[in-house]
Amino acid sequence: MYPSCKISIPWNLEIGDWSTVGDGVKLYALGQISIGSGVTISQGAHICAGSHDYEDRAFSLLKLPISIQDRAWICADAFIGPNVDVGEGAVVAARAVVIKDLAEWEVFGGNPAKYIKDRAKIYESGESNG
Repeated sequence: MYPSCKISIPWNLEIGDWSTVGDGVKLYALGQISIGSGVTISQGAHICAGSHDYEDRAFSLLKLPISIQDRAWICADAFIGPNVDVGEGAVVAARAVVIKDLAEWEVFGGNPAKYIKDRAKIYESGESNG
């Protein structure tokens, strides 16, 4: 964890072994944020597990979970919204906006994030198959 990352409500954060949370990352943990093992969250990313119910007249607070599975990479300045599951080994390109679940071992980018291509799987030992 870089010292400049910001964690709101840290008791709602779970992070696995060998994961990195980069410079200036925001972990807004109104809801549970689960980060697996071997995950990289690059500088400036915003992981936001809260929102408001815009269909409710009171604009009530929603505390929705986010799960980032093992060996995923959230690139610089990306945004991961509430109630999203980022699949194992998925890559979220720089400045992408993720508002829906992402499949494992695929690369996504854009606003909103869309499938770009498959990613080579990484073996359990950490070696690539390429």
